[in-house]
Amino acid sequence: MEFSKLIGERRSIRAYKNASVDKAAVEEIIAAAQQAPSWKNSQTGRYYVVMSEDSVKYIREHCLPEFNRKNTADAPVYIITAFEKGIAGFDNDKNAVNELGDKWGAYDLGLQNENMILKARELGLDTLIMGIRDEKALREKLNIPDTQEVVAVIALGYRNIEPTAPKRKEINEIAKFY
Repeated sequence: MEFSKLIGERRSIRAYKNASVDKAAVEEIIAAAQQAPSWKNSQTGRYYVVMSEDSVKYIREHCLPEFNRKNTADAPVYIITAFEKGIAGFDNDKNAVNELGDKWGAYDLGLQNENMILKARELGLDTLIMGIRDEKALREKLNIPDTQEVVAVIALGYRNIEPTAPKRKEINEIAKFY
């Protein structure tokens, strides 16, 4: 699919068909995430893929607020994204080498997540990135170590709606040219 068309079709989907997603498609989506650039090619992104019906139900009921439970009621997959702390933004002696420190890990993961959601769309799948979640419950259920920062829960599935494109700001509102 042409890139401009791909980014034009991508939407945050809040209604999914009750249809399973093939594991091979999820692996392809995660492989696309790994192609994103990262600090010193450190590749600190980590992905916890929840696909079994019982685990998906648990994540939905115990780790998401009510509005996101509703928004992802029929999503068959959740991908929890995290990154290894203390690597991106740090030197080999674990000293922060810019003012962002571990925030650079979140930046790298954001690039990876963008690749993921675009690859999903290319494969005919859709996503909703959720930042409001119960980190403690996610850590406990998925055995996510304290060395990782949990960033997002991404619902993955087939859209059950055709949302319209939200209005975007004009370039002169967001960019300054010198």
